[in-house]
Amino acid sequence: MMTMIDSNFEAVARGGDVRPESRRRMRGFSLIELMIVVAIIAILAAIAYPSYDRHVVKTRRATAAACLLERAQFMERHYTTRLSYLTADGTPPPQAQCADVSAFYQVSLVGATTATAYTLQAVPQVIQATKDAGCGTLSVNQQGVRAVSGPSGVNACW
Repeated sequence: MMTMIDSNFEAVARGGDVRPESRRRMRGFSLIELMIVVAIIAILAAIAYPSYDRHVVKTRRATAAACLLERAQFMERHYTTRLSYLTADGTPPPQAQCADVSAFYQVSLVGATTATAYTLQAVPQVIQATKDAGCGTLSVNQQGVRAVSGPSGVNACW
């Protein structure tokens, strides 16, 4: 007759598991382990999201600045062919428009355009205006002078 101890020795000798059947089937993660992983992911997300958000705001501002410069080039091409800015409306042909920026900035001419002068501006809209208050409105004139309405300064915003 084989005893429990003898059967355990045989199982170990064959390379088997000596735990009772109910303990062998339990696999997976405990609730504590799962909660630790969730906490680590939450901490990483709390660190990464603000950095991502700042990057998105800066990218939108850079796109608006590029759009302003594109429209300034259009104005200069108009001036070289007609020797006046008066008949230009600041809007380049449809193939050259900055569609990516229209939801976040309103790009337009400021004030009255004269024969020898113009000013273009990009006014931040809704969410961009609240997140990028340091730069505010970007503008450029016929001489290429850049300006911002916020306290951050031209070098930080352009």
